[in-house]
Amino acid sequence: MYFKQIAVQGLGCFSYVIGCPQAKAMAVVDPKRDVQDYLEISRQEGMKITHIIETHVHADHVSGNQELRSYTGADIYLHATAAVQFPHQTLKEGDTIDIGMARLEVLHTPGHTPNSLSLLVTDKARGLEPWLILTGDLLFVGDVGRPDLVGADVLHQQVTNLYDSLYKKLAVYPDHLEVFPAHGMGSLCGRGMSFKSSSTLGYERRHNPVLQYSSFEDFNVAMTKEFPVRPKSFSHIIATNMAGAPLLERCPLERAMTPEQFEARIKAGAVVIDTRDTAAFGGFHIPDSINIGFEKQLANWVGMVIDPTADLLLVVVDRERYDAMCTELHRIGYDNIHGYLAGGIGSWLFSGRPVEKLAQLSVQNLRDRLLHQNLPHLIDVRTPAEWQNGHIPGAVHIPLSNILNKDFPLAPTEEIVFNCGTGYRSNIVASFLQQRGYDQVYSLAGGTFAWFNAGYELVK
Repeated sequence: MYFKQIAVQGLGCFSYVIGCPQAKAMAVVDPKRDVQDYLEISRQEGMKITHIIETHVHADHVSGNQELRSYTGADIYLHATAAVQFPHQTLKEGDTIDIGMARLEVLHTPGHTPNSLSLLVTDKARGLEPWLILTGDLLFVGDVGRPDLVGADVLHQQVTNLYDSLYKKLAVYPDHLEVFPAHGMGSLCGRGMSFKSSSTLGYERRHNPVLQYSSFEDFNVAMTKEFPVRPKSFSHIIATNMAGAPLLERCPLERAMTPEQFEARIKAGAVVIDTRDTAAFGGFHIPDSINIGFEKQLANWVGMVIDPTADLLLVVVDRERYDAMCTELHRIGYDNIHGYLAGGIGSWLFSGRPVEKLAQLSVQNLRDRLLHQNLPHLIDVRTPAEWQNGHIPGAVHIPLSNILNKDFPLAPTEEIVFNCGTGYRSNIVASFLQQRGYDQVYSLAGGTFAWFNAGYELVK
């Protein structure tokens, strides 16, 4: 049996290839939208892609099932309760798919979504008992799938389903069964996933905190507490996956734009995402652009800040970065990408067009101002857990998500310094507010990390 896990960094997504070289066939489970990895495995290993299987309708990334079917002609398989709007085959509890020596048995494991399934995988060349289980978004390493994404009106039923799937259905399987989830660190589909990409049922039973409750009542309390912020992109992604994602362009056109073309698109309502680092953006940038730097979790931040239906323009350092950014955006359903500024920000500057700055305040300058009572508003935009672990004296905690949702009490005329862990998120929120007329906003360069390394006090 052939088995391979494929990771998408930043989003924390895992997909899987399972096949039989002897039978020259393979299945792809939970494919990402850019499908080249699967096509290369198919070619290199001499296995035709015959099955495309989804463990559930995903909320955090656009599936590659349509793209992969267009290349291979393989059928798409989902649980029978998944009311998707494209042709597919249905699966139910107990169904099996045999691909040569590889056997996949379906378990219906609702909880994260009503249509979630898991796959018991057996290598018949080694034995007739399952070797591993693909748990989708049911069970992660160190966590479980959040039950709230399908809506508050069905949360209780989802929590009940999740408990039954975890505590009852999986209970009959042995400790040595290997666990391979659909997500790892970086995903917003859980709350505390491990960096490790696989585990065993036995280890999770002993050490996964969500599997330690002695009653459903205790589990229910834990599962109805606060969850990570739901990005505005999730609803759009679910709708896209229900309808079937449009195919990506097979031969992308060059989309380098002159400053004149770029400016015309801005005037027509396009949103500018500047992917440069915080210092470069702070030096000068196109007015009203949003700074979301190219880092491993940028897709999550785009999903929180930018409307999924917006027309997008990108400021990047080169064409390679533009292509990489397009891949990241396509993975979460942001398809209206009109192009990038040829020659980077320099071409805009040398064309004589206006630019803005976003002041980067050093930790030394901030400390001097705090000591001399020359105080701006100091807003810490990190998560509650980060805040509780230590923050700068005098700071006020307003999470980034609150500000993006316009739950922010300060006026545009106020002098405000934003702080996060490294300066990445503070630049996002400062540029977001600068776009809305706040003209005295600053980002703390290096954030709490720089403050601590400079030897200054953090309080709890």
